[in-house]
Amino acid sequence: QVQLVESGGGLVQPGGSLRLSCAASGITSSFRVMGWYRQAPGKQRELVANINIVGSTVYAVSVKGRFTISRDYALNTVFLQMNSLKPEDTGIYFCNGIVDARGYWGQGTQVTVSS
Repeated sequence: QVQLVESGGGLVQPGGSLRLSCAASGITSSFRVMGWYRQAPGKQRELVANINIVGSTVYAVSVKGRFTISRDYALNTVFLQMNSLKPEDTGIYFCNGIVDARGYWGQGTQVTVSS
């Protein structure tokens, strides 16, 4: 059974940084794509960033230049380095992985940006 487990969320002041991690288990191959989505209160879940198996990345316009996504292919882990955080970055951050045409989600980790 494939599982994705996020960690690294928390409360941070505006302008601060956080690093999210997502570790996969129960999988013997590499995810074709791994990514991060977020959902703010009262809003739909949106793509933050993803990275495919050859390292190509996609970022939401709102985070480009502030967030960096990376992968450890050997450990099937994906990271999201978030810098210059803003209050509008607040939300639950979900890890997503796609393999064999199936998508998997983590349980989410809360990120709150507030003074």
